[in-house]
Amino acid sequence: MEALSKYRPLLLSVLRIMAGLLVMQHGTTKLLHFPATEMGGVSIASLPGIAGLIELICGALVVVGFKTRIAAFLLSGMTAVAYFLVHAPNSFFPIVNGGELAALYCFVFLYIAAAGPGPISIDGQSSRR
Repeated sequence: MEALSKYRPLLLSVLRIMAGLLVMQHGTTKLLHFPATEMGGVSIASLPGIAGLIELICGALVVVGFKTRIAAFLLSGMTAVAYFLVHAPNSFFPIVNGGELAALYCFVFLYIAAAGPGPISIDGQSSRR
C-alpha cells in the first residue's frame, strides 16, 4: 500500500470535497427544501435552522477549499453538538442511537481542520503564490 502514499495530498482534497458536499446537503434540505426530506421546513431561528446555516455555508466553503480550516473546525464542533444533543440521549451506542454519521463527520472535519485543504483548493492555490 506504500504505492498509494504519493496520492495522499490529492486524496485529502477528494475527502474534503466529498465530506463538504455530503454535509452541505443537510443544509440544503433544511433551508432550501432540496432534496425534499422530513428534515425540511425548519425555521432559521431554531437549532436545526442554525445547524442548517452552518452546514450550508461551511459545507460550501469546505467544498471549494476557501477558509477550509476554520469552516471544517466549525463543522466538527457543530456535528459534535448534534451528536450529544440529538443522538447520545437515546443510547450510549452510536449504532443504536443513529449517531454514527454525526460522529464520523465530527472526526473527518476535525482531521481536515488539522491537515488543511489539500492541493485542489482555493486555499492551496493562494498559498502557492
